[in-house]
Amino acid sequence: MLTVDISDFGAVGDGTADSSKAFLKAWNFVCSREIGNGVRVIFVPENQTFLLHPVTFNGPCKAKEIKFLIMGRIISPVSPKTWEGLDQAKWLTFYKVSGLKIKDSGEIDGRGWGWWNQSCRDHPRLEGCTSLAPTAMIFESCKTSSLSQVRLINSSQTHVLIRGTDGFIVDHVKITAPETSPNIDGIHIISASNIFIRNSIIGTGDDCVSIGDHTTNIHISHVKCGPGHGISIGSLGRSGNVVQVQNTRVNTVTFKGTTNGARIKTWQVGKGYFRGVMFENLFFNSVKNPIIIDQNYCNVRGACKELETGVQIRDVVYRNLWGTSSTEVAITLNCSRSVSCTGLLLQSIMLKSSITGKNVRSSCINAHGAAIGVVQPAPCF
Repeated sequence: MLTVDISDFGAVGDGTADSSKAFLKAWNFVCSREIGNGVRVIFVPENQTFLLHPVTFNGPCKAKEIKFLIMGRIISPVSPKTWEGLDQAKWLTFYKVSGLKIKDSGEIDGRGWGWWNQSCRDHPRLEGCTSLAPTAMIFESCKTSSLSQVRLINSSQTHVLIRGTDGFIVDHVKITAPETSPNIDGIHIISASNIFIRNSIIGTGDDCVSIGDHTTNIHISHVKCGPGHGISIGSLGRSGNVVQVQNTRVNTVTFKGTTNGARIKTWQVGKGYFRGVMFENLFFNSVKNPIIIDQNYCNVRGACKELETGVQIRDVVYRNLWGTSSTEVAITLNCSRSVSCTGLLLQSIMLKSSITGKNVRSSCINAHGAAIGVVQPAPCF
């Protein structure tokens, strides 16, 4: 085993000196060393805070496995000016790395308030407002890698982006940002396969987990979600993209105070298919829209004109879901009038109002399927 301490490469853990070059030196040293089948370890010591400017850790590496042990704290620059002339969508990027294991008890702090304060969503009249901000951690074109045990807080935008990647595990991770933070996802997955999100706590200003186009075999289990917008499969088909999403399972998730629960959302201009999805063993605690399919999604809610295109949704199972809804409509199946939803199954569902004395109901448009066992509120197929 080859182990290196980033302090030996010039990293300074005072929270003010830029240590990005030192981290890159340590990475390049470990990545380029060929020591048979041995494991290489990069160690970030505890009780120290390391400031990193935007940096990309490139692969492929000669090692079959690299462990990035984060015991200390890694922080981002606060000022958006740091990204002038750089890609403002990225902070820490791992590209074409296989066998990467990032873990331990440390913290990664995006300190995103500098970006939040100039967000176009919250400050639309601000000259020079920004719609795009850095993602804290990007794993792009990686294979057989993982992120575990670390804490991620206050990203400028998405905390973790998994893109173009096959075989990735997120385990025992805690991700938090204020509920008011603008468009701050926990984990976003796109063009990826065989992804496992488990045993984690996620609460942000947007989706806890967002699953995008061209994904297959995505598994989410034993996750606590809230605050935020729930677990969302979408926005699918934006800009007329061809959607291919299949074999997704969301199992044993607790939603608390989220604005959606199990959500599927597609843009009317999208094409393609969405199939083979199971939502199972979900608990809702005062959640708006616990079950929702929205095929008329657009930038301005409720202002979408009917189009003749749409993503085909079929074979979606909702099984053993219970808890309370803070909206009157607890089950919304708002499917395209042009491309219906088919093969929907509701089984063993018990949703009640979180408001004493109120009832909940279902709402359907062009949705087709079946109900098995007790389903409350009554289905509207």
